[in-house]
Amino acid sequence: MEKEESKNESDQEKEVEGVKENNSEIEKKKAEEEKELLPEEKIESLKDKLTRTFAEMENQRRRFEKEKDDAFEYGGFAFAKEALNLLDNLERSKISLENDENLKNTNVLEKVIEHFNIINKDMLSIFKKNNIEPIKSINEKLDPNLHQAMLEIEDDDKEPGTIVQEIQKGFMMKDRLLRPSLVSVSKKKTEEEPKDNEKDKENEEKKEKN
Repeated sequence: MEKEESKNESDQEKEVEGVKENNSEIEKKKAEEEKELLPEEKIESLKDKLTRTFAEMENQRRRFEKEKDDAFEYGGFAFAKEALNLLDNLERSKISLENDENLKNTNVLEKVIEHFNIINKDMLSIFKKNNIEPIKSINEKLDPNLHQAMLEIEDDDKEPGTIVQEIQKGFMMKDRLLRPSLVSVSKKKTEEEPKDNEKDKENEEKKEKN
């Protein structure tokens, strides 16, 4: 066993020495090539190396600057996205109260809705100060980058693909989409044949069979 271990150790030592020899040979070749270069060629080679080094440093600096700017500009992106849930819950509560039969047409409901509207307005104002603004939807053409169509509603007065209803308001944070607007879009009404024509067709088919 001791002999085998000593053999393995000697083999490893030989491998290490072989690698060292190869590396030293490569370094010798490089040194010889550099010696063969003329002074002007050496200067050009150094200039090229310096240019590439400065270019790499500049690229790294730009990447760092971009990452720093993104962190500063969009650091609150996740927080803003979560904060939109407050607006949603406020709107749902408002709709729920407005549909409550016991509260309809009462002074209490009017006061509560008034306070809800004030809170909603204040929240939108805070969002706007932080460059978060709602996406325009109603009567706009559907934009897949900003809107998500959930329903189609028949409407001959609007061009197909026009937004006629906003299910959930979408928002932008500067030039980034915070969340898309969930909307309903218009489509042309399907033409139905008069019932008399259907009966005539059925009668003709019966005659042909007879």
